[in-house]
Amino acid sequence: MNQTFAEIGLDHVTDLYREFQDDLRTVRKEQRELRVLRPGMKTQLDDLEAEITYLLIRAGRPATVVEIGSLHGWSTTWILRALRDNRAGSLITHDLIGNARHNVPADLADGRWTFVPGDARETLRDHRHTIDHLFIDAAHTASFARWFVGDLFPTVRPGVTVSVHDVFHGRRPWPVSEGRVLLSWLAARGAGHFTASRRAAPPVNRRLREVKESLGLLTPVHDGHDDPMLFFRMP
Repeated sequence: MNQTFAEIGLDHVTDLYREFQDDLRTVRKEQRELRVLRPGMKTQLDDLEAEITYLLIRAGRPATVVEIGSLHGWSTTWILRALRDNRAGSLITHDLIGNARHNVPADLADGRWTFVPGDARETLRDHRHTIDHLFIDAAHTASFARWFVGDLFPTVRPGVTVSVHDVFHGRRPWPVSEGRVLLSWLAARGAGHFTASRRAAPPVNRRLREVKESLGLLTPVHDGHDDPMLFFRMP
């Protein structure tokens, strides 16, 4: 594995858009086609946060990605396409429901995807594998966040990329929420974060849209535009 530990910031993300623009153009087309093939598939990631997830995996080249919460598999397919394009790496998905198994194309899943049914708080208990990239989009509650910062994060080595969805639907997380617990945990460790949220980071959101327009990547894959995901490197 050749993992990149560059700070996740606007300059870094902009550079990744330019570096991987050709592959990203192909992936965006594939994701549009997947929506046509799976019309009932809920697309829970907006375009910027999905693309940033893809780009960080391309750059970081993680050997093992762990996804907590897949719903219908939209995020799963973005992650798997990044691993495919890296020609290396595997994804382990944990979820209570198995809808993603019906939506992820076989050619993406074969040899690189393991779906683990059940509550991640149980299925990841005492896990023995490395986590080289962590993606969390599950129960958005303070109690669930207390579990992952208290029990799961200590098993992830410093420098690993972590993303948590649905943190910044507004300028700030709700007072009693997953996002508030996570931000408090980061602040206590002096760790920063990155978001392209339209409401929490409008200058970043605008700048990335400008970059995408200059690269011919602005046409939406789907109609979501809040991009509430938070990204950081494990301190």
